[in-house]
Amino acid sequence: MSDSDANAVDRSITAAIEAILLVATEPVEPGVLAQLVEVPRTVVEQACAQLVSEYARDERGFTIGRVAGGFRFQTDATQAPYVERFVLEGQTARLSGPALETLAIVAYKQPISRAQLSAIRGVNVDATLRTLVQRGYVEESGHEPTPGNPSLFSTTTMFLEKLGIDSLADLPELADFIPDAHVVEALERGLRIPQTVGAPGGNDVDVDVTVEDGGD
Repeated sequence: MSDSDANAVDRSITAAIEAILLVATEPVEPGVLAQLVEVPRTVVEQACAQLVSEYARDERGFTIGRVAGGFRFQTDATQAPYVERFVLEGQTARLSGPALETLAIVAYKQPISRAQLSAIRGVNVDATLRTLVQRGYVEESGHEPTPGNPSLFSTTTMFLEKLGIDSLADLPELADFIPDAHVVEALERGLRIPQTVGAPGGNDVDVDVTVEDGGD
């Protein structure tokens, strides 16, 4: 018998964990699993790791992921193209571009007020924010200690589940999406509209180019 076999978690325990995760509608915390299966939390962690290894060895289309502080069944990353095709076919409830932009701002700036969101986006975000709250991605998380005590908003556990991450610390760094200085400068030059040839002064005139939001 190999060392790995000797240290393997009893099959009755892994089977119980599989059954619980199968019927769970959201990630189950390790502590909850430990209470249900009546084993130490460390055994639960080991059992889940063991199941993940078994699924990978057998090339299964699913695995157990650590998401939002708990464990859940989820599709294996190698099957993403097929899952994406299934999810997107006939999908009519996708978030709009403005909604995704607003959600991203909340994710990185939370807790944040409605006024701050509108200031960053340059448009009224009331409708968009209402949609995100209704979808369960954003929730009211407190009030700002300023006149009027405006509501503050933060992302929810469902947001973590949908992204498949364990905590907000797993969000990619914003620096990864910021272009280099020379790229920004080139973009700024491209937005400048030169004055008509022959106009007095003959200098370039910087014209503000505004891209109107199609509405939230």
